[in-house]
Amino acid sequence: MSPNRKASELLQKKEDIQNWNARRASKKKKYKTTTKPVTDYVVLDFETTGFRAGADRIIQIGALKYFNHEQTELLNTFINPERHIPLTITRLTGISNEMVEMAPTIENKIDELIQFIGDLPIIAHNASFDMGFLYALDNLEGITIPEYTVIDTVKLARKTIIETPNHKLGTLADYLQLEHDAHDAIGDCLATAAIYQYCTQ
Repeated sequence: MSPNRKASELLQKKEDIQNWNARRASKKKKYKTTTKPVTDYVVLDFETTGFRAGADRIIQIGALKYFNHEQTELLNTFINPERHIPLTITRLTGISNEMVEMAPTIENKIDELIQFIGDLPIIAHNASFDMGFLYALDNLEGITIPEYTVIDTVKLARKTIIETPNHKLGTLADYLQLEHDAHDAIGDCLATAAIYQYCTQ
């Protein structure tokens, strides 16, 4: 099997598992969802050691702040998951164990993320996946995650973009001819922001 085909199959498997776990996570949620358009928001994406919120760990936080749809601030950091990153995840994300060895733990970075988001709504693609990992931290070692308002670009895209065979981030990025650094947290945030703006403007 060629490396490109193997990578493609890994990506497909990751997205399928993400979607399955997102459906499980959505049964118990502390956040509110909406489709009401907003102009000020934070786009959020996590890269993780696996696909099970609560069992697997965050290895990269990407967050972009927008006011009037203009990017104003960026938060991008590797996170030390304090466990081994599987080779399959390194192949998908490009994030190796060596890259996170000296990075802060999530417990040392979560307050900065909460302050970065503030009172703004969160935009995410397949939001239940990222929210599952975020709220898995709630009540962990004294951490309290606020009750956020969340907009899922998958749901918006399903109503707005009907020409694509599916509404995965990569498919939509190709459709909108975006430069997309897939499975990099900031790259995924940039694509998600562009999709959100396309669907609401």
